[in-house]
Amino acid sequence: MTIDWRPSAGAEAIRQRARLLAGMRRFFAERNVIEVQTPILTPCGVTDVHIDSMATRRPETWLRTSPEYFHKRLLASGSGDIYELGQVFRRDEAGRFHQPEFTLLEWYRVGWDWRRLAAETVDLIRLCLPDNRVDEPVQWRPWRQCFIDDLGIDGLLAGRDELAALADDAPDGLERDALLDWLFATRIQPALGARTITVVYDYPASQAALARLRPDDPRVAERFEVFVGATELANGYRELLAADIQRRRFERDNRIRRQRGQPAMPVDEHLLAALAAGMPECSGVALGVDRLLMLALGARAIDEVVSFARRPGE
Repeated sequence: MTIDWRPSAGAEAIRQRARLLAGMRRFFAERNVIEVQTPILTPCGVTDVHIDSMATRRPETWLRTSPEYFHKRLLASGSGDIYELGQVFRRDEAGRFHQPEFTLLEWYRVGWDWRRLAAETVDLIRLCLPDNRVDEPVQWRPWRQCFIDDLGIDGLLAGRDELAALADDAPDGLERDALLDWLFATRIQPALGARTITVVYDYPASQAALARLRPDDPRVAERFEVFVGATELANGYRELLAADIQRRRFERDNRIRRQRGQPAMPVDEHLLAALAAGMPECSGVALGVDRLLMLALGARAIDEVVSFARRPGE
């Protein structure tokens, strides 16, 4: 048997990755955001129904899917503005834009609302991409308006049957939220301007995750995503500070997981204790570094920018 031992990324991609990471660190150093390192092994994994954490046996822990929970404990302890560049892990993620292990940039700004952080995210993306990759202006689009403009329906009000009729190519049995995700990913996202940075915001409250709801319209969350063309790069929130509400969301996640036949996940009591102790007003965002590097190099697949991509069967 012949074993292919060679890196999946070429030498230029490896050099460009080093330049990209150095540029990111300069970006934050100039803004007095401090770099932190947090554990890769976590005690609880995540309850998110869309993410499967990777378990380890000895010790019985999970590989982190993001450093978010540790970052919030740092923020509650008075760390101030922080960021981290590091590896994260998600089970069964593989494809053109996915690897089970990938590089994530996550950062938090104390006292900022989500819109200010989204603008900083756009600034970082522009810094990292060649001038010929994106055009002006940035498009700011409410999630609800995307559905109205592109599909002729109100995503906040449409019933499951109406969504299912539009998503006739979706897998059978998807619940309402999953149909909304399917329609966004297969109908709206591919139609985003090829050279445009788009900020989509005001996601439905049912998809708030760890974001707070808008005080003037609790049907939507203060959550945003940033796309370059059809590629999703970043997901951010104005962070939820209420431990009791966050606990109820974790419990809701686990109810849905059980209904889907997924294992329920432990709730991170350390995070909830940090929220109860008092985390400052802040907004946070996570950005996929490998996808950003793909765009910078014009790469077709993530394998081309990851030094040792996991291949099928490995």
